[in-house]
Amino acid sequence: MTALRFIFGLHVHQPVGNFDHVFEEHAREVYLPLLTRLAERECLPLVLHISGPLLEWLDAHGDRYLDLVGRLVADGQVELLMSGVYEPVLASLPRSDRVEQIQWMRDAIRARFGVDPTGLWLTERVWEPELASDLAAAGVRYSLVDDRHFLITGFRPEQLHTYYMTESSGDYVALFPIHERLRYLVPFRPVAELELYLQELHRAGRALAVLADDGEKFGGWPGTRAWVYEHGWLEQFLHVIERLRHDGVIELTTCQAALRAVPSGGIAYLPTASYREMEGWALPADAGRRLAELERDLGEERLAGPAGSFVRGGHWRNFLVKYPEANRAHKMMLALSTLARERGDPPDARRAIARAQCNDAYWHGVFGGLYLPHLRGAIWQQLAVAEGSLRREESLAVEVLDFDGDGEPEVWVHSSRFSAVIAPHRGAGVEVYTLFADEVNYADTLTRRIEAYHEPVAKRVNDESAAASGVAAGGVAAGGVAAGEGAAGAPSIHDLERGRVATGALPIDAESRALFLERVLPAAMQQSAYESGRYEPVLRWSDAQFTFAVERSGAVAEIVCVAKGLEKRFRFDSHGRITVTYRWAGGAQPRDRFATELSLAHACTIAASPAAERWTYPIETVAQSERGIERTRQGDSVTILWDIGAAGDAFRQGRVTITLQPGTSALSATSGH
Repeated sequence: MTALRFIFGLHVHQPVGNFDHVFEEHAREVYLPLLTRLAERECLPLVLHISGPLLEWLDAHGDRYLDLVGRLVADGQVELLMSGVYEPVLASLPRSDRVEQIQWMRDAIRARFGVDPTGLWLTERVWEPELASDLAAAGVRYSLVDDRHFLITGFRPEQLHTYYMTESSGDYVALFPIHERLRYLVPFRPVAELELYLQELHRAGRALAVLADDGEKFGGWPGTRAWVYEHGWLEQFLHVIERLRHDGVIELTTCQAALRAVPSGGIAYLPTASYREMEGWALPADAGRRLAELERDLGEERLAGPAGSFVRGGHWRNFLVKYPEANRAHKMMLALSTLARERGDPPDARRAIARAQCNDAYWHGVFGGLYLPHLRGAIWQQLAVAEGSLRREESLAVEVLDFDGDGEPEVWVHSSRFSAVIAPHRGAGVEVYTLFADEVNYADTLTRRIEAYHEPVAKRVNDESAAASGVAAGGVAAGGVAAGEGAAGAPSIHDLERGRVATGALPIDAESRALFLERVLPAAMQQSAYESGRYEPVLRWSDAQFTFAVERSGAVAEIVCVAKGLEKRFRFDSHGRITVTYRWAGGAQPRDRFATELSLAHACTIAASPAAERWTYPIETVAQSERGIERTRQGDSVTILWDIGAAGDAFRQGRVTITLQPGTSALSATSGH
């Protein structure tokens, strides 16, 4: 019988902004050892994708891994794949940016390795039908997607042992289905199971089997180093591949070779899709729980059967709905990309925008993603670099536009020094406040929200003891890491995820965080209750829809916002300093307190007049990562409180002010900065 052509592919990636030691550790302990053993045992050819951020780091550090890759590419033993150079989800970009990012990746591969790639690693396997035309325009001949993309369209599993053609606007690319079963067998199950499966495919006369997945699972994910190396999985894998090749069961091949040797399956039109877990993560928390309950009710057997592929979650773009913080960064990226095109695409601005398109900080699943401040901060840093470059020598300007695409107008204030976005319909909060010299967005914090893996609210309210013993210690519910125990094999990252439940009294915010959100708090309220988010204010403007007007006077712009008897006047100078003045006729008890909250990602000087009390606490989220359930500090809440009785005249006369001056000064004496 003809041998089963087996494509073995690896995708290795580190995001823009990740810690230098993470790059170094993975290069030394994961990427180089794996490729070295594959080459020594001639488990080649191999299909390989190295993401742009990782490629830049490896190149800058003269790493031996790239030297080995270069030798194997020169010998025809490694086929390199492109992607968007800074690993964006291509569907989330303007079409011209998609093509440019792919072309930059081709240029980088050509310069470093001397070859012209024609294949694409589709980041997070996020597919949308219109991509075919853009991929073809970028010179892509084929792309890898999941078999799930085909199965949800009605294809049968046995039809997916070849490639298919697809098109958009008459532009064609080939699509190779990655087999989900192979992704879960390698390396998490005993090698004998992989051997039996490949033999089964060979006996059935299948032409092709494609495995392409994260290289980090060969030693970089929790528990995998011991399983892959110390327990002998890799050596057994190499031995079995060698035997199956000798016996004529498999033939290792590349995608380019398969395009020449394997007949096409025909034409296919795929819907928007990603991999199974991603579609679940993209759902809101309550919908994610309902999907998990449905999957449990159906059972593993039905889900693995022909009808299981029709049980679906959401799609990647829904993360921009689920997480407004991601949407703000995304819409700033879109706005700056358009501005850059209009201004002739200065190279420094265009490259910074491309780096800000790196996908990892825009979503959250089993990895920290959006919940990791250093990744979000890296995105905003690149956006600051880009906007600072584009606005050199600009005077103070104010734009009124639907900045975030929600159907309501925002106010964008900017100059050559800073950029700020006010959302009048969301409490007139400042949601973006970037100083270009500092390269930070001072409003880049994260709202504390419910996730699907958090216990139901009813189970955790006031459960402080569980919080202390569970989450605060990185706790996981009993048995949470036991997936795979008692059976041969190692738990995959998704097995570990399914067992995790955050326990304890988790703080939850009633509204999205921003700078300058106002409430009246009852006199008896303690700071501890305020910090938890479980309180009811006397009055609330933090979710109010303000009317607004823009006033200009020389080098100063004022945004006057009004709602529920409160006038809130923002004054911006060209350097970016903000002064907020309040006028309020009252409407609460004299002992109650008027409060404005600033959620700050970085230290600022805050001056209040008349003198006011301050409450400061760290904004901590509870979220899962590949290591488990973790608490992460996202910034600091600083709340300025005035006693209404004492400050009543100042409110009525419009003399209550706060001035925010970014810099190196502490938030307050107790802020911890």
